[in-house]
Amino acid sequence: MRVSGTDNAAELASDLAACGRIIRDGSKSFHAASLLLPRDVRAAAYALYAFCRVSDDAVDEGAHPEAALQDVRRRLKLADAGQPDPASVDRAFAWVLRAYGIPFAVPEALVEGFEWDAQGRRFETLEDVKSYAARVAATVGVMMTLVMGVRSPVALARACDLGLAMQLTNIARDIGEDARAGRCYLPTEWLRDAGLTSEGLAALSEADGRVRLLTERMLDAARPLYASGISGIALLPEACRPAIRAAAAIYAEIGAEIARAGHDSIAQRAVVSKRRKIALAAGSFIPGRPGAANLEAPPAPECQFLIDAVEDAPAPPPVLVDAPKAGSAPWAIDLFLRLEQRDLYPGQG
Repeated sequence: MRVSGTDNAAELASDLAACGRIIRDGSKSFHAASLLLPRDVRAAAYALYAFCRVSDDAVDEGAHPEAALQDVRRRLKLADAGQPDPASVDRAFAWVLRAYGIPFAVPEALVEGFEWDAQGRRFETLEDVKSYAARVAATVGVMMTLVMGVRSPVALARACDLGLAMQLTNIARDIGEDARAGRCYLPTEWLRDAGLTSEGLAALSEADGRVRLLTERMLDAARPLYASGISGIALLPEACRPAIRAAAAIYAEIGAEIARAGHDSIAQRAVVSKRRKIALAAGSFIPGRPGAANLEAPPAPECQFLIDAVEDAPAPPPVLVDAPKAGSAPWAIDLFLRLEQRDLYPGQG
């Protein structure tokens, strides 16, 4: 494991193990999927996820969101300065920022997304929704790309596309659930065109024709972003590609489930069955055919600031990602089968 940027390898190993437990307990299917990543990338992913998860929970579930946001910003600044709070999650996150050259502006944008959620911000246009998705999802794609040792603007642009696509899929899936919780991520201009309000969405017990069209419209907006995002997987280290293909395939399948349910995002929440996840994970070891997406397409304007931040930041020493070992695909498929059979990840998160 690469431990540059820390003077205490034993402490770092302990901190990363603590982050791994947060993932295992908080999202068992994510934990299972993360095992498809090379060890070093997996360890860094655990640290990123744990910091984001703990911070988001503090803001979303606490009694005083603004105070929680101020504390998250304080912790982020200390981690970026290499002087993290004396907690495993903070120390591991500080190590990732330093070791992989993640510029402060990227996690700072993620925290800004937390703030927008806490404020209950509404979005007038699809572009405004994408600006939100850039903060809560594309930032994660950028950080994951950096821990894979890739910093090219093209690869980062495609990672942003995939993050946007996944977040738009989340929004389409959760329209009813969000509305009942007092949240709405659909463009308000779309709602006006349909003769709806966010309060009207919350009052519905099932989707009517207007909601079905809005759901379909959001999924349509995600589709080209999936195509361009998936095209960028070829720019990642070969050992990392199956995990990212699996994540993209599973999220795209959520959209397919929504469509099969008649785009009803009010009365039900689309989920991908465990067996379908296993099949998609198994298929991730087979490279897809090159699509029609333009690999060199410019980044989404809403994400350009993230790519600029990386270009302006000094690059760390090159990262050597371990090559996949012989037989890794059958081993991973067997892992998923055993996880499903033992019901180690009963949730769909």
